[in-house]
Amino acid sequence: MLKLFRNLQKKDWLFAFISFILIAFQVWLELKMPDYMSEITQLVQTEGSKMADILVNGGYMLLCAFSSLICAVITGYLIANIAARFSKNVRKKLFNKAMDLSMGEVKEFSTSSLITRTTNDITQIQMFIAMGLQMMVKAPLTAIWAVTKILNKNWQWSALTALAVVILLSSIAIILTIVLPRFKIVQKLIDKINNVTRENLTGIRVVRAFNAEAYQEEKFEQVNNDLTQIQTFNQKAFAIMQPIMYIVMYFLTLAIYIIGIYLIKNSVMANKISLFGDMVVFSSYSMQVIMSFLMLAMIFMILPRANVSANRINEVLDKEVAVKNGKIKEDTTSEKGTIEFKNVSFKYPDAEEYLLQDISFSVHQGETVAFIGSTGSGKSTLINLIPRFYDVSSGEILIDGVNVKDYDLEYLYTKLGYVSQKAVMFNDTVLGNVTYGDNGKVKSDELVKKAIEVAQAQEFVSKMDKKEKTVIAQGGTNISGGQKQRLSIARAIAREPEIYIFDDSFSALDYKTDSTLRHELKKHTKNATCLIVAQRIGTIMNADKIIVLDNGCCVGIGKHKELLENCEVYKQIALSQVTKEELENA
Repeated sequence: MLKLFRNLQKKDWLFAFISFILIAFQVWLELKMPDYMSEITQLVQTEGSKMADILVNGGYMLLCAFSSLICAVITGYLIANIAARFSKNVRKKLFNKAMDLSMGEVKEFSTSSLITRTTNDITQIQMFIAMGLQMMVKAPLTAIWAVTKILNKNWQWSALTALAVVILLSSIAIILTIVLPRFKIVQKLIDKINNVTRENLTGIRVVRAFNAEAYQEEKFEQVNNDLTQIQTFNQKAFAIMQPIMYIVMYFLTLAIYIIGIYLIKNSVMANKISLFGDMVVFSSYSMQVIMSFLMLAMIFMILPRANVSANRINEVLDKEVAVKNGKIKEDTTSEKGTIEFKNVSFKYPDAEEYLLQDISFSVHQGETVAFIGSTGSGKSTLINLIPRFYDVSSGEILIDGVNVKDYDLEYLYTKLGYVSQKAVMFNDTVLGNVTYGDNGKVKSDELVKKAIEVAQAQEFVSKMDKKEKTVIAQGGTNISGGQKQRLSIARAIAREPEIYIFDDSFSALDYKTDSTLRHELKKHTKNATCLIVAQRIGTIMNADKIIVLDNGCCVGIGKHKELLENCEVYKQIALSQVTKEELENA
């Protein structure tokens, strides 16, 4: 928790200091009121007292109460500002750190957990700061100050108050011991609920198509019940605390008055009025002591969960990013659009076996290089090493003669036009999705229209109500799979990069659109390098170079006809898709 407080700004620390002064003044005012009450009590009991003196002391009490109220309002405003600004800064920091994590690290935390940490966990800490910061200062000050005022009043009353405090502390300690371990479970169950909900909403079409609503409801119900049971147990445990507090408080007041009755009864007449005043003051101060421990109890209810949330946030913030940023932010060689793999091997951090082994090849500017292989052969993983979604386990990858690890990541990405295996659409217009490539910078109308035209998207975009200004739903749910792929390709084309990476980006297109798109793409990107991952022989057979992968190994490199003669794996893939006669005539 303390580590997160480093995110407080100088302005926040100043507000916190002012709040501390105001809280201390507020406590002094509240503890001053029993003194005036004692004075009024004695004046009422003393013959010859003037009404004016009683009214003056009453006025002082009202002034103290009103001043305390003003201090409380200002303190609440300042601390609310601290909590909101702290929450904003940590949320921004957490989001930026999540953006820096590699794909493997994101999977380690899980998307749903990262969402929970960015929302629910930060809210828990914000609530603790907003409520707990006042109580953590006010409760100890009130307790210590009140105790110093009643220490020399009467040892019997002091002993009673001490016994009440011991009972309260023991009750709090027992309840916290029972509840504390369950707070971590609560946050993990919230992760699960987010995961189930997200999974259901993302796959809603499949859920409905397979009549799996009942199954999904059962999954959600199970996690929801688990969370409800633990939360109910926690709330029941904390619910016991408040009755205990009030029972102790009321019995303490009663005991003080019972002892006071006997003390007053057995004292001489001169001391009776003084003892009565002391009893009233002691009763008020003892209530202040008990209320301070009541505030501490409320802190103990909020603190454990906030502490669990802080640890979960720190887990992400303290996570060492595997993909380190390089320093090169400009071209240092005359090469452009070249790629070279040198003995590249890769395995996931938690895996024992290599997914890719000893891959070596080179690509020159303007070449179209295709990757093909059976499912799980490592095609997508291989090209995902180029934009450093993962880093190689051994070997090196060079772009324009420079190791990709030496590039500043932002500069590296400006060289690449990446089209993912799963077309990603954002909740924005067609124009916004196509011009997304450079942080939303608006391209010229001609360039955008050309990108849409080359990607064969003009046909359906022109039929939309608002053309390029038509809004695409999140995930592209209001357009087809093929239309999403074409807009994804248009996004890459509009960026005009040195290197295009197509990760099985033509799979949802019909053969005619696929052929036309590749033909237009070849003309438009004649000076750029293209890397294509595909399953269709027809998509890659005209590539300048085809790289065949099998079980993570490169088993063939060459043109289509060369591989038909020299690579058995490629020949089997080709024959599984087209006839021998069609291959010979291709």
